[in-house]
Amino acid sequence: MAGSTQGTEPVSESAEIWLPPSASDLLESMRAIGYSFEAALADLIDNSLSADAHRVEVHFSSYESPYVAILDDGWGMTPEETTAAMRHGSRDPRLARDPQDLGRFGLGLKTASLSQCRRLTVVSLKKGVLSARRWDLDHVARRQDWMLLQLNDAEVSTLPRVEDLRAQRHGTVVLWQEFDRLAASERSLERALGDRMDLARDHLSLVFHRFLSPPPGTRAVAMSINRNPLAVVDPFLLGHKATQALPIEDFPIGQERVVVAPYILPHLSKLSAKDLQLAGGEEGLRRNQGFYVYRNRRLISWGSWFRLVRQEELTKLARVQVDISNRLDHLWQLDIKKSTTYPPAPLREGLKQIISRITEGSRRVYTYRGRKSPDAITHIWDRTVVRDGISYTINRKHPLLAAVEGKIGDDDLPLFEAFLRTLEQTLPFDALYADLASELRPTSESTEDARKTLLSLAQQLLAILGGSKTDEGQRFLAEIPSIEPFSGAVEEARAIARTLSA
Repeated sequence: MAGSTQGTEPVSESAEIWLPPSASDLLESMRAIGYSFEAALADLIDNSLSADAHRVEVHFSSYESPYVAILDDGWGMTPEETTAAMRHGSRDPRLARDPQDLGRFGLGLKTASLSQCRRLTVVSLKKGVLSARRWDLDHVARRQDWMLLQLNDAEVSTLPRVEDLRAQRHGTVVLWQEFDRLAASERSLERALGDRMDLARDHLSLVFHRFLSPPPGTRAVAMSINRNPLAVVDPFLLGHKATQALPIEDFPIGQERVVVAPYILPHLSKLSAKDLQLAGGEEGLRRNQGFYVYRNRRLISWGSWFRLVRQEELTKLARVQVDISNRLDHLWQLDIKKSTTYPPAPLREGLKQIISRITEGSRRVYTYRGRKSPDAITHIWDRTVVRDGISYTINRKHPLLAAVEGKIGDDDLPLFEAFLRTLEQTLPFDALYADLASELRPTSESTEDARKTLLSLAQQLLAILGGSKTDEGQRFLAEIPSIEPFSGAVEEARAIARTLSA
């Protein structure tokens, strides 16, 4: 029948219900997003760097009216921009950002700050105009709505660090006050805030080390806590002559490229106490091995192989610098705190190949000392791979051992050989492994005592070989830099050889 609608259902639009979130409840819930104190500070410094700051100062006071203030000399914001910056979700995370922008979700300023305090104030200066906005959780709870406070001149004048901001003509102060959670979880707010700042100093020195000490052609950013400059914590020990830099590789991901630079740290015996602190800090070398992912030079995550390989004791010297751009955030599963990442599928196979190469290099740094090897060093211990595992034996051809055997009569040689075999069979593998895992290092003589010990040993061996004029003596002096224990101090060994040759 013409015009029939038989078999079809009428189409109607769903009714709309206006259901905004409860301002107070949502803000209180978002405080539990998982920020640590130091991660929250780092998130705010990201904003300063995105504003092209040359200097970022963290100030805090634990007394009377405790506060934390982050002062930068960046571009600053107009009153309208300050208001917009205080909006939750102030930027669409799907939009392309400036290549140097360290932000993503438009939430960091608010969520990071309010995770640590109940009152967040932002004061900004741009083109001679000062503006101040505040989120006060108690005020929001009283009004039961998203009520942002606009401070007047009298209120602004009482805030910490505002005069410092005025003196530099442009920039921003982010101010934290009312530390309810910190006060509730610690006996002393003063001590707790100081302890958190100690942790933050180490954290920020690592996370922003490539801003504090940038590559050539890039401007450095000065950072400080209560006017004490942050030190540079370089996890790759690039200034150490024994650090091994492997070939750099880059991988195309869409229109972007991921640059991967692998490094192998020096053996523990070559690290000073300061080097060891830089390389592993209090948590040790083993926990900090793995990938170090940087987003626009800012360290995002570290100390993980992304489940592509197990962490091992013998791979703890391997570290890989991975540089990504902010245009790959969605592929790396970057979270709001900018503290966790996971590589996209197209990259994982390439990373597996790099892991295989560098972890083997890290193992070699640990195992070369005992193996039968082509490294031109006469070792005291030989390491041999056998069918059922690994065998460690004392090198019977070592000059020192040969000299001792030459002093022992034929009747006593079997007893000496039994002594050597006993040493080999009782090598304390478990204790050595545990000590390495705990970063304990063998104590050693002072430099001067060690020098005297090496000289005395060389003199004794040379005397047994008939002196420096014999063929054996001349061969020993020529080879001394490659014979353990002299090989551990090559320059000293060469000086000893010159002295004994005279």
